[in-house]
Amino acid sequence: MSANAIKSAKETMEKAIQHLQKELRQISAGRASPALLDPVMVAAYGAQTPLKDLCTISVPEARQLLIKPYDASLLKEIEKSILATPKLDMTPQNDGKVIRINFQAPTGERREKLAQDVKAKGEEAKVALRNIRRDVNKTLDDLKKKSSISEDEQKKRKEEAQTQLDEAVKRVDAEIAKKIAEIKEV
Repeated sequence: MSANAIKSAKETMEKAIQHLQKELRQISAGRASPALLDPVMVAAYGAQTPLKDLCTISVPEARQLLIKPYDASLLKEIEKSILATPKLDMTPQNDGKVIRINFQAPTGERREKLAQDVKAKGEEAKVALRNIRRDVNKTLDDLKKKSSISEDEQKKRKEEAQTQLDEAVKRVDAEIAKKIAEIKEV
């Protein structure tokens, strides 16, 4: 039972790290990336559909995204959805066949703000990881009270949970450092 709690915690920690990675991919460092458009939902064919399911998104230049819809009649709706998506500060340019989004190099002030946002997301991830460890420790304490596990087993499993947390925090720190380096790159 205690081994299951540790295994479950490890899986949950991995999901927390994957969530952080997804969040970081959506932070623009002045460089074009199709992942920046992941949150865009388009009203198409009577349903809200992810943008990436309706078109090809390519990066013809380092600071430009090119969106080519499979159905040209959706161009206006795609453009409207990009403009309406919160957190996206993008101005699409529709030429009747494709949509281009050009990115400006961020100013020094903007880079600092982005770096702060990255650090904040990293701290949120660390809090989530610590909460997972706390829940495992609580489960282990409950099992010990019910005499389902011995005190030695409880201590061993708590140490495993702490080791997993330490490894996960190192991964989060590495992700944050990598993204900040990308942001600070000129």
